Amino acid sequence: MSLSRLGRLALIAALLSVPVLPAGEAALGAGVAQAQGRLEALINRLRRNSLPEGIVKANGRIEAEQVDIAAKYPGRLVEVLVEEGSMVEAGQVVARMDDSEYRAQLRGAEAQVQRAIKAKAEAEALIAQRESDRTLARAELARAEELFAKGHFSQERLDQRRSQMKAADAALRAAQAARDQAIAAIEAAQADVARLETVLSDTVLKAPRRGRVQYKLVRSGEVVAAGQRIVTLLDLTDVYMTIFLPARDAGRVILGDEARIILDPVPQYVVPARVSFVAAEAQFTPKAVETADEREKLMFRVKIRIDPNLLKQYEPQVKTGVRGIGFVRTVKDADWPTDLAIRLPD
Repeated sequence: MSLSRLGRLALIAALLSVPVLPAGEAALGAGVAQAQGRLEALINRLRRNSLPEGIVKANGRIEAEQVDIAAKYPGRLVEVLVEEGSMVEAGQVVARMDDSEYRAQLRGAEAQVQRAIKAKAEAEALIAQRESDRTLARAELARAEELFAKGHFSQERLDQRRSQMKAADAALRAAQAARDQAIAAIEAAQADVARLETVLSDTVLKAPRRGRVQYKLVRSGEVVAAGQRIVTLLDLTDVYMTIFLPARDAGRVILGDEARIILDPVPQYVVPARVSFVAAEAQFTPKAVETADEREKLMFRVKIRIDPNLLKQYEPQVKTGVRGIGFVRTVKDADWPTDLAIRLPD
């Protein structure tokens, strides 16, 4: 055995407090084997590779659902009322857009409503007049027919009374049609008013839910297009870690089962979670994710979600993008080891 090899073996033994036996190479080999076994056990314990049967792990990172607050209509942004990192409540005003053009359109629509209402009133007055004319024409026609039957009325004058009756009927129908048209105009103008009121409401951008401002993408005074994002929120009630497991493990994971998370910055804490999602189809492992078996290329995406009530208690400490390790059970009744007992900050 070369001196360099003996030196390396002696160094390993010294680091692990294993004495090097001078009684020969066999004794030295036995001591080195013991040292290597202790070294491997130490590394496995530190890396948590020695997991009980029925529990698997994978690297991942903390993520949260993102909510984009965007402009529904194009226009100039008057003000943005939040800053990155600030918390906003559901319904809180985030930004305001210039609404002067829409307010002018609203005044015009309201004027159309009033115009249509007046047209309806005129049509109803005309209907009353036409009904009176028709009543008179009907009475005159009845008298003419009675006189004609007795020979005291000419055929020509009877035809005139009949013509007057038809004209009165036509005038009444025209007046009724004008009233119906006025009613339709009122409804159309009122719908336009409602639409513009909705547009004005949409120029005030509000947070759809409580969350933390992740990005402030536009500044006050800028002109934005329809659909352009203004602010991105993180929904701190929906925080999870995404991990990737091979098919042999993902197929045995149970939805809703307990899980554990250990984060790299605070490895002394063990965060409880639950399995909320297992992908139906396999996918290639993303380059950013390291797995225990890098030779296995097809992996299943698994989400382990943290309880919203727990998140609310530690809301200021919740951050996305933090790396860590997720632990899930492939056997429902598997006991969690002591190292994975829940430990949370005080």
